Amino acid sequence: MSDLSGKVAIVTGAGRGLGREEAMQLASQGARVVINDINLPDAEEAAQQTVEEIKAAGGEAIAVFGDCANSEDSDKLFKTALDTYGDINIMVNNAGFCRDKTIFGMSDDEFDSVVRVHLRGHFVNMRNATKYWREKAKGGDPVYGRLVSTSSEAAIYGSAGQPNYASAKAGIVAMTMGAAQLMIKYGITCNVIMPRARTAMTDAGQTAAMFAAPEDGFDVFNPENVAPLVGYLASPEAGHISGEVMIVWGGEITVLQRPTLGQSFNSSNGGKWQLDDMHNKMSEYFDENHMPVWGGFSVPPG
Repeated sequence: MSDLSGKVAIVTGAGRGLGREEAMQLASQGARVVINDINLPDAEEAAQQTVEEIKAAGGEAIAVFGDCANSEDSDKLFKTALDTYGDINIMVNNAGFCRDKTIFGMSDDEFDSVVRVHLRGHFVNMRNATKYWREKAKGGDPVYGRLVSTSSEAAIYGSAGQPNYASAKAGIVAMTMGAAQLMIKYGITCNVIMPRARTAMTDAGQTAAMFAAPEDGFDVFNPENVAPLVGYLASPEAGHISGEVMIVWGGEITVLQRPTLGQSFNSSNGGKWQLDDMHNKMSEYFDENHMPVWGGFSVPPG
């Protein structure tokens, strides 16, 4: 079941946390894994340790270091994967970091750096993967392609203290949905996961206590719990699943519904709105019982 023998997977940010568990999962299913992480000493050490653990378990893996959002580094990553293993079948975009602040206190750099790593980091690797698969398919060669993007529930709820992170994660969903529409004709799937897991990004600040490991019992926020979904979406059995967004944590997976239209209003004269007409039509609907902010709080009346 879910055999990936002979397949080649790239996982970004795979030295530690979610990326490490996802790389280990794919390797356990038989995939040859390219571990990508930033070229900093602690990250390189962690990535190399992941490689050694995969090899010790009988798998195949290499580490390639570089900036996931740098086009040249991404080109090098793909070239190394192809030179080493001869193909690329699975692209898991996972790398990221946080610099949390409210919008009125956030600097340009704090916004740009997070959006760059998360959104551009997905883009450059997604571009290389989809281009490779498309050209291979147009050349008449068999293609096996699985793209897994990593978003967050911050994209849904807004995350008031993370305007940079939430925006990037929302963009990842939109970009992946577009790729899914383009690539399905080639038999290539593109999906998004929204993990709830304990990582370096949750170890500090207000979230640390919420994600802390329990003293005993099932650890619902262990990143190991997320990895099987990545393994499944990468598998032949999931070839009919594409363009989906899934929240995953503990022993639960929730598939997000597509956005739907809500209440509609029409002007009384059938043409351009007049302000008093607009107020009369909309005020009853937007009373204090119908004004929740997405994060779950209510806008005070008046």
